[in-house]
Amino acid sequence: MKQFFYYTSIFIFFHSFTFAQSYKKEIKQIDTYFSQIINDWEVPSMSVGIVKDGQLIFSKGYGTKEVGKKEVPDSNTLYAIASISKGFTATMISQLVEEGKLNWDDKVVNYLPYFEVYDPVITQMITVKDILSHRVGLGTFSGDIMWYKSDLTSEEIIKRIKYVPQNFEFRDGFGYSNLMFITAGQLIKEVTGKTWGENVQQRILQPLGMDRTIYSLKNLDQKGNYATPHRLENNTKNIPIEWTNWEEIAATGGLISSVEDLAKWLNFNMENGIVNGDTLMSKVSRNMLWKMHNVYTSDLTKTHMDTHFSGYGLGWGVKDYHGNLRVSHSGGYDGMITMVNMIPDQKLGVIVLTNGLKSPISAASNYAIDVMLGLKDVKDYSQVYLNSSNKRFTKDDRIAKMKESRIENTQPTLALKEYTGVYHSNLNGDIEVTIKNDQLSLSFEHQQFLNADLEHWNYDTFQLKWKNTSPWFTLGTVKFNTNNQNRIIGITFEVPNHDFYFEEINAKKVN
Repeated sequence: MKQFFYYTSIFIFFHSFTFAQSYKKEIKQIDTYFSQIINDWEVPSMSVGIVKDGQLIFSKGYGTKEVGKKEVPDSNTLYAIASISKGFTATMISQLVEEGKLNWDDKVVNYLPYFEVYDPVITQMITVKDILSHRVGLGTFSGDIMWYKSDLTSEEIIKRIKYVPQNFEFRDGFGYSNLMFITAGQLIKEVTGKTWGENVQQRILQPLGMDRTIYSLKNLDQKGNYATPHRLENNTKNIPIEWTNWEEIAATGGLISSVEDLAKWLNFNMENGIVNGDTLMSKVSRNMLWKMHNVYTSDLTKTHMDTHFSGYGLGWGVKDYHGNLRVSHSGGYDGMITMVNMIPDQKLGVIVLTNGLKSPISAASNYAIDVMLGLKDVKDYSQVYLNSSNKRFTKDDRIAKMKESRIENTQPTLALKEYTGVYHSNLNGDIEVTIKNDQLSLSFEHQQFLNADLEHWNYDTFQLKWKNTSPWFTLGTVKFNTNNQNRIIGITFEVPNHDFYFEEINAKKVN
């Protein structure tokens, strides 16, 4: 028996090697381009993989796992894949549908009676498909400020969704909602009696042999060989930061994986849900996930990407691309940006994992796909996207305007003691303002990471002197609002960033 497995392994190795050799020219071209990308973008590291006809024909790591160190990543190096996890959540839902435990058009509230959105009537209408396709009516990233670095359980988060404002009419727009995938994870738990993590382990990771993919930081050191996340300072300097625990909200973005394991995931999807002869997800279900359920662009003429239509399926982004279907998803985590792409008709997949926030995932993915498709005109995506990224950073003048509009030499209108007390946010819970040594401090009930000392800015506005450094935001202020009698009634935040909407906190004074 051991001899059989030995010779089988040797056969698979040489078959993969021989297959890769037939794409030797393309791989060399891509490798050269990626070597340049890592320098141009100054991202700490990038691990890539190319899947073709069921084989991982190219995998390589560039850069270093951590700035200041020399260890180069490889195909087994672990990265947080964040929202790429959404495809796993949707796949497990499809399995439950096949098992007769769910239906796509089932109402979510029938399983989670505490689920509620901005309107009680709409609440009763929301289906399983709705929460997986970002068409519920919530704005992109809206409400994320309540779960970020929070100790709230998924159930507690879901119970607060009703306080997140409506952004567009139900099923009449696209709003990328992490909250809805947290809800989907809780739905899986309710139906199966097992956590999302237990389900993904038993239903996907083990059958696919993805033995280096984890959903809990508890297993990170045990697995070893992982990249370090980095925050970005002044658009140029990468600074190592600690990993963040996303286990509680893993259904929306908690998986940690590698190129080697993700190659198995892409092949599984492109093989119509079959692995080792076993059908874990039917082709009908797979097609349901790849069907466009929500459109976010619809151009009647071809774009510069040779795309006419693009939108969202269930846990996947879908579009046409040079006459092919293209299925993809990206992920953004504290200090890591990742992406996977598939061209199913060509049995082609591309994986790009990086550990920095200024990341060439799109440039690397597009270039590799174009080369592998044999396109005559392969664009220099890196230069185009890098210029665009730098321009966005330069044009983002929100912090500069905050500083310019600051009025110097003002004083608080009240004694410091008047600012103290408990302020309640429907999303974030209680926020307490205290005074010690003639300085105000602010602390969150459920998010200690957001705690800050307060330094006077102007009038009744104070700068948030964060006690922890975030990769997503820097300068922020909090304003104490008063009524007509000049009594403080609440606080509002201004923290410029692209991912977390502090203005949604809007806390009222309760003590």
